[in-house]
Amino acid sequence: MSIIWRELFPTKTTLMIFILYMSLFIGQGIFVTASQEQNNSYSYNTVTVVLLTEILKLFISITLYCKEHHLTSLLADMRKDSNVMLLYCVPAFLYCLYNNLSFVNLATFDPTTYYLLLQLRVVITGLLFQIIFKNYLSRRQWLSLVLLTIGCMLKELNFNSFLTNVNDDSGILAAQPQSLLSTNNSVNSRMANKNISGFSLNFSALLILGQIIFSCLAGVYNEYLLKDKGVEVNIFVQNVFMYVDSIACNVFILLLQGQLLAAFTLNNLEAIFRFKVLIIVVNNAAIGLVTSFFLKYMNSILKSFASALELLFTAILCYFLFNIPIYINTALAIAVVSFAIYLYSQSPVVNTGKLRSTQKRSELITTLAYDNRKLLESEGDSDLEMDIV
Repeated sequence: MSIIWRELFPTKTTLMIFILYMSLFIGQGIFVTASQEQNNSYSYNTVTVVLLTEILKLFISITLYCKEHHLTSLLADMRKDSNVMLLYCVPAFLYCLYNNLSFVNLATFDPTTYYLLLQLRVVITGLLFQIIFKNYLSRRQWLSLVLLTIGCMLKELNFNSFLTNVNDDSGILAAQPQSLLSTNNSVNSRMANKNISGFSLNFSALLILGQIIFSCLAGVYNEYLLKDKGVEVNIFVQNVFMYVDSIACNVFILLLQGQLLAAFTLNNLEAIFRFKVLIIVVNNAAIGLVTSFFLKYMNSILKSFASALELLFTAILCYFLFNIPIYINTALAIAVVSFAIYLYSQSPVVNTGKLRSTQKRSELITTLAYDNRKLLESEGDSDLEMDIV
């Protein structure tokens, strides 16, 4: 059975969105890790970075909307669809938690392990997809999801210890040889303090589990709003709703931390307005905008598979940038994930919600107009044709 590429990527635009989505998320892990200090801490307020990211996304969305509409029209649309804005409070809060936890977890895990652990959201997303959209997955689709999860877990197995019969009690350093960790390279010393295995039952595991759950709930619920409740609302207006709510959520977190005023002092702003931090703001802002288009024209499960492909490129980049080696377990994980993606691509889940019925009405109108034109051409009645067209 061949891959149904046309269903996966109906247009070149959808393929570009898919590639851009992967590239931006790969950049997120790399940029955040590169901005850390030697002890894996941050010299800047990460909540403020998330807040500035949401402000930038809001500005971009308003600008894109005003290219075709007036600002007064935006205000009118926001008043008209205020109920949808309230609905966006839920995914906005979930994404707020997700974005802030990404900084916390990337300070604990190396980028490759971080993205591998996030792939556990695939099965959860599949369950939510069935519950919310009533679109039950086939056995083949479930098999692909299970294989993807197994492939992600393979990376955490230390095949080197099996091959050399060396018993290593250190779960954290299992995936990285001691000779590499003991080098004088500053990048290596920083990676030595990170959790490489990721499966220790500790507070860090709870944080990554929380981020996984927030990601699944936010992604599926946001797709539900884009394709059902908010299908008639302009996508840029929906983005404005999301980012206004997200700004409010991050301000609330700063308020809870008692840092609402301190976050905007000169010293804190100087720490943020550096290239290695500003590029995180720009990259994450682009992620938010591309994700909204991704969910508009694709679905959450394909989004999860896009995230799985990030593993290959993240592992390669981490090898060159942070000297994290690629072992047998990583290669096997990539192979299993690739096969799972191939299996899924043979029968992709397609959910368009109310968007599908809207498209069908449009296609019906186009078909009727085409049939009328062909009928008129056969009769040679050009005057009548002008009236109908």
